[in-house]
Parts: sequence; structure tokens; C-alpha cells
Amino acid sequence: MADSPQPVPVSFPEFQPLTTAKWQERLTRDLKGQDPATLRWQTPDGFAMEPFYHQEALGELGGAPAPLVRPGDTWRNVPTYMVPAASRGHEAIDRAAAALALGAEGAHFVLAQAEEFDVDYLAQQLPLADTYVGYSLRRGAAGLLARLAATGAGPLRGFLVLDPLTHHVPDLVTQQQELREVLATSRAWPEFRALGLDVAYYGNRGGTATQQIAFALNTAVNYLSKLPSDELSVADVAAALHLHVTVAPNYFFEIAKLRALRRLWATLLHAYGLPAEAAERLTIFASTATWSQTTLDPHTNLLRHATEAMSAVLGGADAVSVGTFDSLFHEPNDFAERLARNLPVLLREEAHLGQVQDPAAGSYYLETLTDTLAREAWALFQQVEAAGGLPAATGQAMALLHEAAQAQFQRIASGEQVVVGTNRYQNAKEQFDFNPKRLLRSPGFDSTRATYPTEVLRLATALHFERRELKKKRAALVLLGAHTNETILESFLRTLPEPERSELRHAHPEGTLSVLFSSSEQATLMYATPEQFGQLARTVSGVPLDEGGFVPPTLLTADLATMREAVQIFGLKEFTVEGYTTEAVLSRLQGRDAAPAAAASSEAE
Repeated sequence: MADSPQPVPVSFPEFQPLTTAKWQERLTRDLKGQDPATLRWQTPDGFAMEPFYHQEALGELGGAPAPLVRPGDTWRNVPTYMVPAASRGHEAIDRAAAALALGAEGAHFVLAQAEEFDVDYLAQQLPLADTYVGYSLRRGAAGLLARLAATGAGPLRGFLVLDPLTHHVPDLVTQQQELREVLATSRAWPEFRALGLDVAYYGNRGGTATQQIAFALNTAVNYLSKLPSDELSVADVAAALHLHVTVAPNYFFEIAKLRALRRLWATLLHAYGLPAEAAERLTIFASTATWSQTTLDPHTNLLRHATEAMSAVLGGADAVSVGTFDSLFHEPNDFAERLARNLPVLLREEAHLGQVQDPAAGSYYLETLTDTLAREAWALFQQVEAAGGLPAATGQAMALLHEAAQAQFQRIASGEQVVVGTNRYQNAKEQFDFNPKRLLRSPGFDSTRATYPTEVLRLATALHFERRELKKKRAALVLLGAHTNETILESFLRTLPEPERSELRHAHPEGTLSVLFSSSEQATLMYATPEQFGQLARTVSGVPLDEGGFVPPTLLTADLATMREAVQIFGLKEFTVEGYTTEAVLSRLQGRDAAPAAAASSEAE
């Protein structure tokens, strides 16, 4: 049409171009002669980043890389619904159906028991042939797909996440055969990805971006090598592959993580002799991270989710699932689900983030970061493959994952990594929107999160002060977790005025659990081996020592005499902070501003 606007080159002649030398000169001046190299920062992934990047950065990459394009024109807004064990899933299905009329563009069901899920009811409530639906499960995928096919809904759209390798399922050979059945069933569904890799497993346990990318590639290699058969080619397996990733609040790193994943995916499939088009068909489902969610000042989760969703979209995810801000302590509710569902709508309709593919392309910093992550992840991938690949090198991979998580716990405890509302800008007078005692006792309370050691200590001390003020006669023993004594020491040290920050030390055996003994009379920080705490928990809970399947609860309560005797019999030891009573330590950590007077720690009864 003659009236159609024509593209015009963008130019800002009033701004003079700045060279790298000019930027460095300005940095030196602002730093008053200090070396600009001091502004380099070390990333959790183990490499350093420069304080700024300029056009030479793209030259070092051999020119600006080609933009990364996802398969679809835009991304989908796909909420996630948990379906607990022994549930037919009707409530979750009803919520998903209602959400589809209110801005959602699909549904993702996490099934605790796939065989119980009512697929007939699902087909009645959702038009499955036209609705993007994902299913995450541990077992029973072949049966689930067979039942879905039997509904007569036609070719399905969506994905399936069944990743026995990542979840360390013992009967891997049997599970691989089931995966072949799943791929055979879904081969006629071109818009359904039946082989989803659960990369979120690593992200929600504290894995670095490098580790998440590398372990995803290691997992893909196993399936590409083991699943092909006479009826199933490598190309068939590759076409069914799909990634479920988690996105944390580290904004630029998460954008670069998804971009590096796509770039290395092409490299991996090329090694199997597959064309570039095969890699371009990769789909990525991104969820906001449970790892970064908090129970303290929980509305800050909304800010984290906004950052995470933006990273997912700008990084090139095909579908995005935003979690509810209160999922750690509330049952599903309309208010929280509405906020979560509307966040991607705002990103698309008001921020217009759905109109550009790979908006990070050409950014000096993001292109450099993408390339660095890709190189580091490929090196780690090769390292794991050299050790036998997965599952042979699972122990090595999990050790690296554990090390990364512990490093993050330490950074949060020391304040190096800020978590607003938890370790910085805490609300000392916060009124919990939940029952702390009930939450600590709940088996569903997520203890794998980054802030869990800090949160459980805060909740436990709040319960202690309540017990003391109300003069409650029952005593409590709260499991703070493994390695938490280091967190306590770091967190306490940070509350002291600078002149008082002498070197504080403590001693306890490696691998012990940290616990808080609390009564109306006293509070004592203690430690115990897992065996000691397990035996004590069985005794207090009235569970025979030879009864299997017992999982010690986080919170144990009994009368004071019984608890004191159990602590003594099972050999729990006191953990001391040099020169400070447990009560003084807890007062500081609770934000009660009581300057802890130096004194010997109280003796454990």
C-alpha cells in the first residue's frame, strides 16, 4: 500500500561516538587514579566479568553472532497446577479452564500420580486439540498418553516432562523402554514434544547457569544415544526433545543462559549428524524459580517473578509459567493466581516484549556473556562426558551442584548476595500470614530453597520468643538443617557493629545437623549427626526404631523433662558462638536490637 510507512535508518547525530579509550579515560578519572580492573567482578560460575563492554567485544567474538530465533512467532503464558497424590485433578483442571478464559494460553499439570489423573474430565473441560497442555510426572507416561489418545481429542499440543535420568530412577532400562513407547505414540502429533528434560531440577537446587546448561546437554546425549532403535531414529528422538528450565532473578545471566542453551543445542545435534533445522525446532518451557522464593516478606516474590519472567521472554523461551507469590505457605487462591497470570500479559501487552525475537542480539555485554557461558558449559559438559557421562558421572555432577548451593547459602548468610526482606531490609515486626509452627511441621515445606536456612532460623527464633513470653511448658526441638551453623555464625557476625566484629569461631564435625532447643526457660543452639537426630525424633514421636519409611519432622515438641532427657541420651552437643549466649545471638538475628552482652554460653541440659 502507498500509505504504508517505510523503514527509516535510526540516527542520533547530536551524540558523538565514544571510543573504548574514552570510556577507560572516564573510568580512570572517576576512580581517581584507581585501577579500573578493580571493578571486575567474579561470577558464581567461576569467571570474571569486565565493568563495561564496547564494540570491540563483538570483534573478539568474530563479529556479531546471528540472532537466535525460536520456533513460534511469540511465547505462551502457561500457568502451572499441582495435582497431589490420590487426586483426580478436577480442581486443578477447573482452575486451568477458568484461567484460559482470563488470559492464560495453556496449562501445565504436575502430576504426583499420573494413573489417577482424570483425562476424560480434562477433555471435557479443555479443547485438547487446540490447547497447549504440558504434563510433568515421574512414572506412567505411556499409560497417560494412551488414555489421552483414547479420548478422541485428536493430535495433542504441548509437552511431556518425564526425565528418569535426571531424577535418578533406579530401573532406568525399564524407563527407557517406556520412553520409546511414548515417542512412538506421539510421533503423529507434530505440535507435541514428548521427551522433556527437567533442567529445572538443577536450577531449583542451586546449580549455576553453567551447570544447568552442561547437565542438560549430558542428559540429552544419553537419550540421543540410548533411545534410538530399529523403529526410532536419532532424528525422531531429537524432534521430541524439549527443555523445562527454571529462571532465577539474576537478570542478565538468565537471559544469556537460555541463549547459550540454544546455541549449544545446535552444536550438539550437529555432532549427531542432524541438520541445523533440527536444532531450530527446540522448544523451551521456562518457569519462575522455586529456589529463589521466600516466606519472609513474601510480596517481594512478585518482584522476583517479574524479573524472572522478563529474562525468560528476552532469552527466547517458547512458554512461560509464573508461580504464585504465596505458594510456599498458602493453598491455591484466585488472588495470587490472577497476579501470576497477568504478569506475562503485562509484559506482552504493555511492555510489547512479544514483538521482537532475540532482543538481546548485538548487545556487547549479553553477546559476550552468552559466549562465555556457552564455552564454560561446553567445557563442563565434556568433563562429565570424559568421566563416563550420565548416569555414570551422576555423583560428580551432584557434588558440583551441592558445592554451588552451599556457596550460595554462604553468600546469603554473609550478606554478599542480597535477598530483600530476608537478609537485607528485613521487617523485624513482620506479622506472618501463616502459622510458623504448622509450616515447619508441614512435610511439603520446601527445604531446598536458597533462603531456607535463614528462614527456618527466623521462624524458629520467633517461636522461641513466643514460647518464652507465654511461658509455655512444652519444649521444642527445631531442625535448622545441615551446614546451618556456618550460616548462623555469618548472619550473626553481620549484625554486630564494625568495632565488635572480632573473629568468631566454632567447632562441630562436618556433616552434622543444626538444631535449636527451645523452652520458656532457655534456648540452645546444638548439633547432632543425622543418626542421632533420627533416633531422637523416633523416640519423641513414638515411632519404633526398626520401623521403615520414617522421615524426621522439622519441628518436635514434648514436655520439657522428656525433651531434656532425649537431648542428653542421644548425645546432642551445644554449638557455641564465642563470648555470646544463644539468647543474645537469637535476639540479634530476630532484629530485636538487643546488644548481646559477652557471656559464656548456657550449658545444654
